[in-house]
Amino acid sequence: MSERVLVVVDDPSGATQLTNVLAKMYGVRAARDVESAMTSLREWHPGLMIADLETPLVDSIELCRRVRQFSSIPIIVISREADGLSEVEALDAGADDYITRPFGSEKFLARVRAALRRSADTPEAPALGVGEFHIDFYDRRVHVHGQPVRLTPKEFDLFVFMARHPNRVLPHRTLLGAVWGHNCEDQSEYLRVFVGQLRKKLESDPANPRYLLTEPWVGYRFNPTGSIQ
Repeated sequence: MSERVLVVVDDPSGATQLTNVLAKMYGVRAARDVESAMTSLREWHPGLMIADLETPLVDSIELCRRVRQFSSIPIIVISREADGLSEVEALDAGADDYITRPFGSEKFLARVRAALRRSADTPEAPALGVGEFHIDFYDRRVHVHGQPVRLTPKEFDLFVFMARHPNRVLPHRTLLGAVWGHNCEDQSEYLRVFVGQLRKKLESDPANPRYLLTEPWVGYRFNPTGSIQ
């Protein structure tokens, strides 16, 4: 079976151009928005995702962040302009490569081959169990003691990042950059609000948290078992 490549672009002509180049060597599917891209990742299991940074209906940076919550699939971001800031933002959000238009088909395919080689035989984990929590990345659901908890998208992203780094002190700037982007690293009030909301949903006694612990003047720490340390 040929490798599968998911192309995320809301412009039909742009999608056609990319798929025509790829189709001779790979299985290709196109998605026109973030939700259809997430569905394809969950059901079709591509080996590579290509996202166009310039598509109005797709926030490629946010898409990268969402995908990185559950998958290490290589991501190539395409842009029409050589914007250093956009490139840094895309790479920080989880993209593996950044290509600026115009580009030749041979150069493009070489970058595709390189990305697929790096990801060869890398297993994907659709879920994470840590302490008393189970996280389903594809469905974006969290269970505590087997009971489902409804989280908003940002609450989920924040909790997942903390769950991936259990028992580590996570500074405010680290959490803000990972979930909201580096432009928000000084907005610590975001964390106070969202950690407070998470505690109301995940802690039996939010006023005396066992799982989402405050590290005074520094940040927060996730204690997955809730044990006294």
